[in-house]
Amino acid sequence: MSTGLIIALIVIAAVVVIIAAAMTLRARGARRGPSLKRRFGPEYDLAVARHDGDTKAAERELAERVERHGDLRERALEPAQREQYEARWTAAQERFVDSPREAVAEADRLLAELAGARGFPDGGQYEEQLAALSVHHAHHVDGYRRVHRAAHLRPEDARDGGTGTEDMREAMVAARALFEELVRPARHDGGGHVAGPHLGGRHEGGRHKAGLNGGRKAPATRGGHMPWAMHRRQAKES
Repeated sequence: MSTGLIIALIVIAAVVVIIAAAMTLRARGARRGPSLKRRFGPEYDLAVARHDGDTKAAERELAERVERHGDLRERALEPAQREQYEARWTAAQERFVDSPREAVAEADRLLAELAGARGFPDGGQYEEQLAALSVHHAHHVDGYRRVHRAAHLRPEDARDGGTGTEDMREAMVAARALFEELVRPARHDGGGHVAGPHLGGRHEGGRHKAGLNGGRKAPATRGGHMPWAMHRRQAKES
């Protein structure tokens, strides 16, 4: 066999390998899009919007998040820790009536600490912590994003059309869903924990008291949760 023929065969083999690799990557990309959309839900749409509609760029970002944080195992909370976090959240939402800005700031700090306690990146690395949370709690992580944004907005910016009291109230409502997911025991710890009524306000003498409910008695919903933040007229700007 001549040298020229050997070279030609090598070139042909290399081309075949390159084409096969390209087809494999294309097939993976075609499958990855729907998979990422199912996994991230609303976070997928937010990522696409952030990349001005470029789905490929959004999917690259989301795939990188999965690669960095997909193997993270959430740590369990001790019962005493859980009770402390629940009490702090209750205090924050009750404080909202008189000091909404301080209440939002406490909710932001609380979520950062709670996520760190569950094994996510430290709250001092907000962007990385948010990315990790989005991989494991995609349907509720935007509440943390909203409450963090509200907590770090300057008062003068709020007066100029930024985050007002109603926006802060809605941010805390959205953030509560993530709080409840993080504060309950992980499945491998037996699960079954349902946040008690004090997450929506505390009971005093059988009467429900919740800062964002305007002090009105709220009916219990299935699972023991108490709805809150449904009445907002009493909240005032701090």
